[in-house]
Amino acid sequence: MTIDYIIVGQGISGTFLSWELMKRGKRVLVIDEPKNNSASKVASGVINPVTGRRVVRTWEIETLMPYAVEAYTRFGEELGTGLIRQCNILDFHATPQMKMAFAERLHEEPFLSTPTNENDYYQWFHPAFGVTEINPCWLIQLHSLLNSWRNELRKKDYLVEENFDITNCSIQPEKIIYKDIIAQKIIFCDGTVGFDNPYFKLLPYARNKGQALIAAIPDLPTTHIFKQGINIVPWQDGLFWIGSSYEWDFTTLAPSTDFQEKVVSQLKQWLKLPFTVVDHIAGERPANMERRPFVGFHPIMPSVGILNGMGTKGCSLAPYFAHQLTQYLVEGATIHPQADVQRFRKILSR
Repeated sequence: MTIDYIIVGQGISGTFLSWELMKRGKRVLVIDEPKNNSASKVASGVINPVTGRRVVRTWEIETLMPYAVEAYTRFGEELGTGLIRQCNILDFHATPQMKMAFAERLHEEPFLSTPTNENDYYQWFHPAFGVTEINPCWLIQLHSLLNSWRNELRKKDYLVEENFDITNCSIQPEKIIYKDIIAQKIIFCDGTVGFDNPYFKLLPYARNKGQALIAAIPDLPTTHIFKQGINIVPWQDGLFWIGSSYEWDFTTLAPSTDFQEKVVSQLKQWLKLPFTVVDHIAGERPANMERRPFVGFHPIMPSVGILNGMGTKGCSLAPYFAHQLTQYLVEGATIHPQADVQRFRKILSR
């Protein structure tokens, strides 16, 4: 079999890259072993334009967010399912200091506003030091996206559901041979598996674990995302995703009792409504020290590419940079210099 590109991984990055390339008439083969604890499968699916205690805009959000909204809308139309909806964040201030921090940014940042019906939310939550709305925020139906696109790849015979074994791959500057498949290039979109990739393992990856609870809160509306230290996010099947942790020091990817006890305690103090925890999930994010994605091709082996390192921002980063990488391959367009993996040329050339 001769194809254009092998894509390793069908998380959010591999999904968008295969979609973009196929729209350009390229023949791809996606190799992916199903895993329940991949970053894409346990993520909340939120696109939030501001971040941190200083309430600053996330990197390049003015470009990334409009592109993502359009891309998810178009992708959903092709799949015959809704993938994105606006779901603004209501941030409940737990301390006077947090209220002051938001107040200072309120008149400078158009993404922030004070909801006119602030007191209405206290029928569900215990009173806080005010509420700020982050607008717009978007909620992605990640499970629907990943599962629907996987079915499409299966129908077209563009998917191999197995663990990619690099020892079975002959990588040459001008072509790739994997078992009986010949391709022009191979592109790794394999999340945390990429930490051990012999071509890209010198990149400044950072292992980061995230945990979340899945809970039933029957009387809580799904119109917003609610935040006070933890996030309560409308999820699938009428349930809510509640989290997340950002753990840099861990020995196991298994859900921990400590996390569940801490979050349940926070919910009881904040939430007035009854709730039932139905699941506890955990996964490892492909984070990196620079908090910028890795996009492009190896400086010495031009047939080997990467689209990875999205960290906690995969929902906003992946659509745009999958498009950029496709434009680079098809039209020779440039990749954003702060995302281009060529910025690590010296390290990768060792």
